[in-house]
Amino acid sequence: MSSSPQIGTFVKTASPHVVEVLGTTALDFVCLDAEHAPLDRAMLDLMVMAGRASHLKVFIRIAEVNSSVILSALDMGAHGLLVPHVDSAAQAREVVAMARYRGGHRGYSGSPRFAAYGSMGMKEALRVGDEAQVICQIESEAAVQDAEAIAAVPGVAGLFVGRADLGLSMGLENSRDDRVSAATQHVLAVAQRANKIAGMHVAGTAEREQFAPLGANWFIVASDQTLLRQAAQAIVPAP
Repeated sequence: MSSSPQIGTFVKTASPHVVEVLGTTALDFVCLDAEHAPLDRAMLDLMVMAGRASHLKVFIRIAEVNSSVILSALDMGAHGLLVPHVDSAAQAREVVAMARYRGGHRGYSGSPRFAAYGSMGMKEALRVGDEAQVICQIESEAAVQDAEAIAAVPGVAGLFVGRADLGLSMGLENSRDDRVSAATQHVLAVAQRANKIAGMHVAGTAEREQFAPLGANWFIVASDQTLLRQAAQAIVPAP
């Protein structure tokens, strides 16, 4: 990882223009939230195209873990995947296998966007395809306990703490509870020791600065919806 944290935001609005606009900023990446936003395959394709055209890395948080969803996301040219609810090393190995040609079982075609529409030879397309990053979301007590084994799976690029679901798995209704914070710090430390991406979602700059010294190096800050709302509210005079 770079010595400087990578900073992106979730994109939840079904619009390639949002991605295109964000491509004019200094963000390192965006993550299209297909898990919690109404982004179908056709819209994801357009949004990835907008990102590639504006030289902005595009990750997709997939809606579910299956071969067809992973194949589609990577064929359309996503830089990587954010994979929800990876609770064990066994699950991580299966996810990586779905995303890989060599040593995996990703179905091959040289015609999609990732392979420059057939203009690459097969060897080069396989190399490029297998460079897609797989980041596993750690959002249960079981996942926290198995974090070291998940991070050690070949092909796992990083761990991403999902504090809300992690808190729910602990029977909590506060993602900033001390137990969640302790688990978060543990996962960040595990990722850091493994020299992997140590990712998390934060509400804003203050939280980012809070967790960066604890090892977090890949931040999804807020979302396009939150940023739009905050900017709009900021131009309204106080009552």
